Amino acid sequence: MPPRPHGPDRNAAGQASGAEAPAEREAAAGRRDVILSARDIVKVYDGEVIALNGVSLDVERGEVVVVVGPSGCGKSTLLRCLNGLEGIQEGSISFEGEEIPSDDMPWHVVRQRIGMVFQSYELFAHLDVLDNLLLGPVKVQGVPRGTAARRAGELLYRVGLLERARAYPRQLSGGQKQRVAIVRALMMNPELLLLDEITASLDPEMVREVLDVVLELAADGMTMVIVTHEMSFARAIADRVVFMDAGRVVETASPADFFDRPSSERARQFLNTFTFDR
Repeated sequence: MPPRPHGPDRNAAGQASGAEAPAEREAAAGRRDVILSARDIVKVYDGEVIALNGVSLDVERGEVVVVVGPSGCGKSTLLRCLNGLEGIQEGSISFEGEEIPSDDMPWHVVRQRIGMVFQSYELFAHLDVLDNLLLGPVKVQGVPRGTAARRAGELLYRVGLLERARAYPRQLSGGQKQRVAIVRALMMNPELLLLDEITASLDPEMVREVLDVVLELAADGMTMVIVTHEMSFARAIADRVVFMDAGRVVETASPADFFDRPSSERARQFLNTFTFDR
């Protein structure tokens, strides 16, 4: 598996630019390619349950952000808000520099560029694998069926499921269903992929086959925001870890800093729950 890109290759980025003024080089170094930005977003259920309380988050192109925290802290709600599946009461969400209005029509367009994979697969039981994959690109994007079918075959081969193209969801294992769900999201050619606890409903032996697919996507430079309770996976895949508690972002750090040197007491308490001493 090839190494993952971590920012631009400075040597390959035009050696002729060495004549740039120091101020220009400094400005270029500070430039960030932010694909998604959330600012002070607030989500309240039933007028009293505060799920998100002033959450801000920037996601750069090619970056893998992993969101961790205790159950009920707002991780999954954050993903659903970032994809417009849940409305927000305060704050703003911007995609590629454009703020997205709160009404549903702009989100309907943006959602085609932001893929999402759920822990419950959400496959259509009456459709076989191939037809599940073709539905979005053919019906929503207007891609010719033959073109979409070729793309589906390539992706199914990549995740080791080409021979299951005509199987129905009931004939698949949990790990196979989740790999199909990932392929379905990729069929829309998203610029950003959101993954919500995609191994939560899997047997332990099936977890690895799904996580390997996500690791390969990261190696290819796919921009992702991942919610997970798999701490070893989070450490392996993340460029940045965001720790949430009680609807707020408590800490943001590199994987090494978060797992080895957490700066907040709440993060230390959380990580201690994954350590066992006899």
